[in-house]
Amino acid sequence: MVPGQRKRKRQRQDASRRVTARTASGTGHWKVLLETQDASEWRSHLRRLRSAEEQIDWSMTRVDTLCGRLVQPTTYRLSLFVPGPEPASKPDVSGH
Repeated sequence: MVPGQRKRKRQRQDASRRVTARTASGTGHWKVLLETQDASEWRSHLRRLRSAEEQIDWSMTRVDTLCGRLVQPTTYRLSLFVPGPEPASKPDVSGH
């Protein structure tokens, strides 16, 4: 075993448990920041977020890659966990 490997593994597991507890059901909701099927748009958006003056808490983000295979194109989704209750859905004002 490499020196320090056990300690690093334990630190990663502890961090994972803390994030899981912070994002538990009923403590908040996931807000989609970007959803695209364009891989270059995906990469450029991530670059802009990383270089932005106001940084987001990357430990509270979730990246989903929805593989469509032959039926649909691959979709990339970046979500940020927002603590607190989920906002109420807006009523339909279209009259339909």
